[in-house]
Amino acid sequence: MFLIKSMPVRFIGTAVFQILLILFLFPISLGILNLGTLLGSALSLMGTLYFACNPMIAKFLEKVWKTTAGHIVLGILLALMGFGAGLAAVISGCMLYTMYDAPKTEQPVVVLGCQVRNNGPSLMLKRRLDAAYTYLTEHPDVPVVVCGGQGPDEAMSEAQCMYEYLTKKGISPDRIYREDTSTSTFENLRNAKEILQEQNLGSNITIVTDGFHQLRADMIAKGLDLKSSHVSAYTSWYLVPTYWVREWLGVCYQFIFG
Repeated sequence: MFLIKSMPVRFIGTAVFQILLILFLFPISLGILNLGTLLGSALSLMGTLYFACNPMIAKFLEKVWKTTAGHIVLGILLALMGFGAGLAAVISGCMLYTMYDAPKTEQPVVVLGCQVRNNGPSLMLKRRLDAAYTYLTEHPDVPVVVCGGQGPDEAMSEAQCMYEYLTKKGISPDRIYREDTSTSTFENLRNAKEILQEQNLGSNITIVTDGFHQLRADMIAKGLDLKSSHVSAYTSWYLVPTYWVREWLGVCYQFIFG
């Protein structure tokens, strides 16, 4: 039941999980460590060991499977693994759908906050701003709310950094509203909603953030009675696995506790 007899399958499986392990570990060298990194690395390591050492592991599992207690425990673990894989697939499908749910009408833009480094935007924040800039230049009458407070390791608030970046690129300051007190995605959107209400800009918004982040942002927006469409920024391919897996956990948390 647990033995993989085909050597090519074992070789390919080992190689695939080794590549995934490298992809999940690489962001650590960039100073990125989150739950997605930890969970992805753990699952990739388990997969690598299972395929690489399959005869030995299969022999042990077959022995455990023959006992009543082992049968129950392994049965529960296999059921949980199947459920987890199915849930991850469903969430990923929803993430992809939301990522490409572009606005069909003009509506205010809300750019979600991200790290500020060295008195300027981090690469991820810069890409969000570039995506916002493209949309704003194509729709010159649309206002924008830039979100994010100032963290202990940031020289200025994320909102101020975004304001300066967009104005330097030619976006009129009159179109930009700064929300500079928030510390989370929920606070980004909650405070942005207050600004929209103060300015009589309605409750339909276009959220600009990384594609992997759009589903959770959409869920939060719905909870705040905001109707959102989405413009997604480009994310470096080598960061997608870590952040994608992190969002699986974030979406589950938002669904249960949001």
